[in-house]
Amino acid sequence: MGAPHPLLPYFLAAADGRFPPVDGMVTVLPPLAGGLECSVAFTGHAVVATALSEQAVHAQAPDGFGGSLAPDFLRHLAGPKGWIDVVDVTLTARGTGGPPRLPVVDDADDHPRVRHARDVRTDVEVYGDERGLITLAVGLAGRRELSIELRDIRDGGRGHGRSLISDALSLVPAGEPVFAAVSPGNARSLRAFLACGFTPIGSEVLLRPERG
Repeated sequence: MGAPHPLLPYFLAAADGRFPPVDGMVTVLPPLAGGLECSVAFTGHAVVATALSEQAVHAQAPDGFGGSLAPDFLRHLAGPKGWIDVVDVTLTARGTGGPPRLPVVDDADDHPRVRHARDVRTDVEVYGDERGLITLAVGLAGRRELSIELRDIRDGGRGHGRSLISDALSLVPAGEPVFAAVSPGNARSLRAFLACGFTPIGSEVLLRPERG
């Protein structure tokens, strides 16, 4: 296994309540594995992982107060035809360990949630039951990531989202940090994660550049 990506310590420190300085600055780091790059915003400080030079990044005048997630800056990072994912809230919690409360699911390879996880993450594991699916994987910068998809949300899920997330935390060793990226507009999902003890630590967007 290679050395961890230098962005990983930022996430682990944030999980412990320790954040970069609130100075409006942007830290530039090397790109992620698999041809991916990202822009991550903490309070008053941003971190961009990219193959572009530090000079090329700062020439666009991003800042740590939200400018690192501005559409024009993200398009500059990705290039004219590069892929830009949605901007997500970054959340973290701790695993609860103990006996796993969700069974492995081995017939969901074609599920959109699973396909997306395997496109941008590695070591993807799929769990679930009649309530929905959980993916647990190695994600951004090597952190442990969890995502959820309910099977039926037409009636509001009847609390299934919260119970599924709570059960998913049993799949993570007690005390180990786990992260989730949730669209701010998906208020129902965001409320479910918050109710299960997840804490917002920033925001992020993934990119797969195509710069010619």
